[in-house]
Amino acid sequence: MARVWRLVSMSRLTLPRLIVLCVTVCLLVTIYLSLMPVQEQCPPCPIAATSWTGHQRRVDHSADQSDHPEWGLHKLAVIVPFRDRFEELQEFVPHMHNFLSKKKIRHTIFIINQADGLRFNRGSLINIGYLVSKKEGCDYIAMHDVDLLPLNPELSYDFPEEGPFHVSSPWLHPLYHYKTFVGGILLLRNEHFQLVNGLSNRYWGWGREDDEFYVRIKQAKLNIFRPANFTTGYHTFKHIHDRKKRKRDMKKTPDQKETARHRDYETGVNNVQYEVDSIRYMEVDGSPFTVVNVVLICDLTVTPWCEPLDVQANSLKRKSVG
Repeated sequence: MARVWRLVSMSRLTLPRLIVLCVTVCLLVTIYLSLMPVQEQCPPCPIAATSWTGHQRRVDHSADQSDHPEWGLHKLAVIVPFRDRFEELQEFVPHMHNFLSKKKIRHTIFIINQADGLRFNRGSLINIGYLVSKKEGCDYIAMHDVDLLPLNPELSYDFPEEGPFHVSSPWLHPLYHYKTFVGGILLLRNEHFQLVNGLSNRYWGWGREDDEFYVRIKQAKLNIFRPANFTTGYHTFKHIHDRKKRKRDMKKTPDQKETARHRDYETGVNNVQYEVDSIRYMEVDGSPFTVVNVVLICDLTVTPWCEPLDVQANSLKRKSVG
């Protein structure tokens, strides 16, 4: 301290002059900082995995344009049954979010990811998506394949007032053209999905669950509505599935084939068996979506074909040896 005062005296600075100098320096520093541009903070990271509860609320993505109340009373849940198709997901989420936002459709995209080692079960995953979306305030759903992107802006995703609305009708879908086809993209009001008890939980592997769902809809005396007067034909949608890269699990055991021929009156959304492993709120290119990681539960006495085919083969070998 004594050295400081000696330096002050040597530089002929009096105490009042020193005080004025300090105040001036502080003022200049304050002005400089105020003129510097504000550094933006990193966007919030996705929420860590948590268990689903009825009171949990999804993240408030204040920057997204997916849920403005002024867009209407109804809110759409885009339910996507999913497993191991992340390249398609990266294209699907921004495309659908932008497509629906331009049409001012309030929406949330739910990716229902099957995180177990069983065969893929599209019906159960959609049932789970419906149960989850109800807790988020959605009052109608779109059963939506991840590899099917709408291209024609005239396609309707509005609330299906009159009954189920099949967006990807047989005369517009690029692959499937039979009259009873209801796969791809199908809109339903919550009460209609509940009325038919959702989809069967017995279809493990690829295919046929939507054909059984068609029977449920007709038996409930619901009319299926479809787009009309479209000139884009089979170019109405973009299909992004690579069959060579991701082969379908189409093999079926004899018992499985026999069961698939009959209407399932026993299983549906009211008794789908599963556990939620985690829920994550994420974004792709600023487009928000919710990932629900689920583990399905299979009763081997009812549907032994739920296990992968190599596991089934090993099980049969063990039984024959014993």
